[in-house]
Amino acid sequence: MRMSALSLMLPLLCAVQLCAAALGSSHPQLLVERSGSRRLSKVGGFSWENCGDRRDPVVLQSLSVAPDPISIPGSLRVSAAVNSGKTMASPLKAVLVVEKALGDLWIQLPCIDQLGSCTYNDVCTILDELIPPGTTCPEPLLTYGIPCHCPFKAGSYSLPASDFILPDMELPSWMTNGNYRVRAVVSNGGEELGCVKLAFSLQSQ
Repeated sequence: MRMSALSLMLPLLCAVQLCAAALGSSHPQLLVERSGSRRLSKVGGFSWENCGDRRDPVVLQSLSVAPDPISIPGSLRVSAAVNSGKTMASPLKAVLVVEKALGDLWIQLPCIDQLGSCTYNDVCTILDELIPPGTTCPEPLLTYGIPCHCPFKAGSYSLPASDFILPDMELPSWMTNGNYRVRAVVSNGGEELGCVKLAFSLQSQ
């Protein structure tokens, strides 16, 4: 089946970009809140949930990530299923809130160099910059016939278990091992299209 690359890759991108959120600054400003003030507070294991209302046209139906915890560097196996009731076209705004557990506190990581708790005004433009239009979509998108540019047509889609390589990265010690949670919201013209919450653990070698 064909699948919206944005809907499929958003949870993975959350985890991957989190690993590099602190690049460019060793002492960023941090926002702190006490545990329990938000949902999805599970730590020490992977979990996910949709956080939009019933009117959201894009719904994540299943998501599996292994290993747990996620190891950097290492291989990450992801499978997913998404239902999209509406074509997603530019501009697609994505808002990410990334938090790390510190005892009974959750620290909101700042946006540094467009990584971390950031707002992306048009993911479609970012995709075009990463993968120039007219070029072949990267694996595993190519193998499964998944488009890598907007617009993404409505439909029910699935991705079989696929492996992604997480490269070795030089990271500050406070950004490596730990428990994290992410809230990602995608919208178009002020209309929320989908919302996903993730909780996962990272382990660096």
